[in-house]
Amino acid sequence: MADNIQLNEDQITKAAWSLKELRPAYGAILDFYKQIFIVQEDSKDKIQIDPIQISDEMLLIKANEGFPLVNISEFGIDAKASKMLLIKICSIIKESSGDMASSARAILEAIDAEEFDLDSLFFALLGEDDSIFEKTAKKHAIKKGDLAFIVYNSIKPSLSLGAEQLSAYLDKNKPWGKGYCPICGSPPGLSMFQGEGERFLLCAFCWHKWSSRRLYCPFCDNTDTKTLNYFFSEDEKEYRVDLCNKCKKYIKTIDTRKTERIIYPPLEHVATLHLDIKAKEMEFKSGIDFAL
Repeated sequence: MADNIQLNEDQITKAAWSLKELRPAYGAILDFYKQIFIVQEDSKDKIQIDPIQISDEMLLIKANEGFPLVNISEFGIDAKASKMLLIKICSIIKESSGDMASSARAILEAIDAEEFDLDSLFFALLGEDDSIFEKTAKKHAIKKGDLAFIVYNSIKPSLSLGAEQLSAYLDKNKPWGKGYCPICGSPPGLSMFQGEGERFLLCAFCWHKWSSRRLYCPFCDNTDTKTLNYFFSEDEKEYRVDLCNKCKKYIKTIDTRKTERIIYPPLEHVATLHLDIKAKEMEFKSGIDFAL
């Protein structure tokens, strides 16, 4: 079982710089996300959450049935650290020229006026309660998608830390073999080749990384080589997009063996949006329905 990925500020900065050198057109978006990823990693060092306890009996049942260790709603959140991070993220977005700037300003104004119930939003996201987001977005004239993006990225360090704690329960001698995350059951957002060509999947929600079969669609369990394909560009040999003709979904893959630069998966996802566009032009859909 592979460890989760964590880089410091200097490493994330170098990773972003390398990507900007390769693809200058992504310069602005990489600078934007770099700032968010740096404050997230910094926040992670300040988070305090109690590890989730799973009894031996329940662990055995989950292992035998192929269930993930927890439901998304069971994740612990450090509300204080998440609130501080949310303010930092809104401040970054407010200074950008992006579409979310007005939403970030409205959120900060509502927080200053003590009109924003962040605890409810954090736990509404975990509970997949869309009504809270609808109500809050309407009340403060914020786009619901912007609000969900900011709230998710504010609790993401808590989710990542929780996943690391829970990974101690996983049997490292027994491959998971499933297409969904062994920690929280979410689909993968990215795929990676490492070492001698081993394949790993990265959870789109908690960012846990787990080993996977090489020729395999994680979204429908397809292993038929006749219906599993991929495309890549000679100019970007470290990337490919794996396609499943059975379920018509795709997942982007990073082959770390074909580059010596620092790999920080969240940045790689941002710097490959052109591959998402290409896959969708080919009438394939992303295997995830929420933003990374």
